Amino acid sequence: MKSEQEPLPQAEKDQEVPPSILLVDDEEAARMTLSELLEMKQFKVTATDTGEKALKMLEDTPFDLVLSDLFMPRIDGIALTRAIKSMGLTVPVIVMTGFATIEAAVETMKAGAADFITKPFNIDQIIIVINRTLETKRLQRLAEEREYFEHLSNIDGLTELYNHRYFHQILTAEIEREKRYRRPLSLMIIDVDNFKTCNDNYGHLVGDVVLKQIGALIKKSTRGCDFVARYGGEEFAVILPETPKQEAAVVAERIRASVEGFSFSSCAGKRMERLTVTIGLSSLPEDAQDKTGLIEMADQGMYRGKESGKNRVYTT
Repeated sequence: MKSEQEPLPQAEKDQEVPPSILLVDDEEAARMTLSELLEMKQFKVTATDTGEKALKMLEDTPFDLVLSDLFMPRIDGIALTRAIKSMGLTVPVIVMTGFATIEAAVETMKAGAADFITKPFNIDQIIIVINRTLETKRLQRLAEEREYFEHLSNIDGLTELYNHRYFHQILTAEIEREKRYRRPLSLMIIDVDNFKTCNDNYGHLVGDVVLKQIGALIKKSTRGCDFVARYGGEEFAVILPETPKQEAAVVAERIRASVEGFSFSSCAGKRMERLTVTIGLSSLPEDAQDKTGLIEMADQGMYRGKESGKNRVYTT
């Protein structure tokens, strides 16, 4: 026997809350009959007689499903469906009609309805359609949540760029593609010059802001096809698919100049000294034959750039 303090499993919690349905039908008898039938099947039903009232309710209250008559004055079922979609709501809509035609079904689906059922009411059919629609919505939500959390797992929490782990996944895939199609591939390793001094002078909070700003500058200076990642600490990496070294050097110089020309300021608004970056650049197939070699060559280039005076692009 469960303790009164023991929390219920999530599945039991979900079962405690019946799905909420907004029923829209201008015929009072049909509205009352269907409301009673659905409530007998453990649905929570809110009923209204016009599309205008339904839209107002949807502005104020979340529903799991909208069940609407097709033929209604002023705002019919198709217009209601379109209005719901234009509001940006993801609530599924099922449209009902007593005049079932292929044309009506097609127009309903074009408007964005999830399904289409006919009168006179067959409660078993309605329940099947409702449950199928709710299950589809649940699966879509789970897929979106999985995609969202997968995206989060690939993102660096501070800079909102790709993280170190995902950088390696992307680079492995791009190298395989380079070998398959014999396309050039370039890699940058970017290090913020004298970043320890910045942290010592202004504190780690300002240092974090600086890293976010530099990450944004790198992102802005690259192309849509490039992959920008926080490599670790004050280091960033940029993967440039189908890009030979000469073209990659142009992008690298654009990054270097954008950081050098940016006016950084502390959290108190005090202007900071100039910050710069040093960039090491390597390319396949001329500098390396695999991922390890490509990273090592770009890394060596970055360190040689540091030794040569910093604030420069060094190509191997």
